[in-house]
Amino acid sequence: LPGEIIFNEHTIVQVVPRLPGIVTAVKRHHGQQVQKGEILVVMESQMLAELRSEYRVARKRLALAQTSYQRERQLWEEKISAKQDYLVAQQLLNEAEIALDLAVVKLQSLGVQPEASSGNLARYEVRAPISGLIIDKTVALGQTLKEDEHIFVIADVSTVWAAITVYPKDLDVVEVGQKATIRATASDIEGEGVVTYITTLIGGQTRTATARMTLKNKEGRWRPGMFVTAEMLAEEIRVPVAVSADALQTLRDWTVVFGRYGEYFEARPLELGASDGKM
Repeated sequence: LPGEIIFNEHTIVQVVPRLPGIVTAVKRHHGQQVQKGEILVVMESQMLAELRSEYRVARKRLALAQTSYQRERQLWEEKISAKQDYLVAQQLLNEAEIALDLAVVKLQSLGVQPEASSGNLARYEVRAPISGLIIDKTVALGQTLKEDEHIFVIADVSTVWAAITVYPKDLDVVEVGQKATIRATASDIEGEGVVTYITTLIGGQTRTATARMTLKNKEGRWRPGMFVTAEMLAEEIRVPVAVSADALQTLRDWTVVFGRYGEYFEARPLELGASDGKM
């Protein structure tokens, strides 16, 4: 059956900034391989600067609240001040701790550290969420981005799919779990696959179904867009004698094979039966 290599849709990731800002550097481009955690784009985001400022203010308020709490606690234990002052200081400390925790969670949810390593509070690095191949890029230097704008598409090509065309007459033969040998039509690349999914509907224009097989592609030999042929076992028949189709010869009006006996060859006439094109 004919088919085509396509991307594994389960390993394709859309990369979005998650923060609005202006692009100050583009580190990776279409067609390049990237590793997980590599910097793709550097941005400057006013929102990030504000969030980091909130974190710094919350941290300083917490330090002040801790100092006030310790002082009021000591004064209350020494019976110098009223218990009410001590309880107010305790409440302010709790509120300061909650405010700091909230500021940290906001930053962590965006995948950034509370403290800016470069000293620039607005600097934001968009990193690759997975290792793979950049198959689409829609970002440029100086561009203003929204937080939900798709800027990269990364595909992990360590596994790919073979989309095999199944004709209506073969639907009763092809089934999920069936093994197949996949061969590239333009090269000598070959691999083994297993049918993992068969479309339930027949295509309106082609009137065919599609069987999907997963292929391992650690070496990157299988490239999306490559045309392939899938060979699957439709039926297995046990026969008393099987000969290679390449060995068949025509002698007069007979179909024969030649057997070697010492220095001589002997023609053996055959009555042909079932054939799969090879045997």
